[in-house]
Amino acid sequence: MEPTNDEKLWRIAKKRASFKKNLYSYIVINAFLWGIWWFTEGGLGHHRGYPWPVWVMLGWGLGLGFQYFDAYNGDRQHLAEEEYKRMKDEQEK
Repeated sequence: MEPTNDEKLWRIAKKRASFKKNLYSYIVINAFLWGIWWFTEGGLGHHRGYPWPVWVMLGWGLGLGFQYFDAYNGDRQHLAEEEYKRMKDEQEK
């Protein structure tokens, strides 16, 4: 059974809401981690400690990037429908 347009929109809306929630968590937690680094190892101009929060940002950011693509560009069903319509139009010409 093919999902209705409302079900498709609801699924996309849930993905986008989840992405926004995770983005907020990413910003808050990474700011906290950078604060820890700054006050324990970074300091004002000292920079004697290795900036370890960068690894958390990169790893989590990569996952967040994939989630963004899935939420805003990755609706495979929609892409398949567009390709089908394009092929159908070419066939009718």
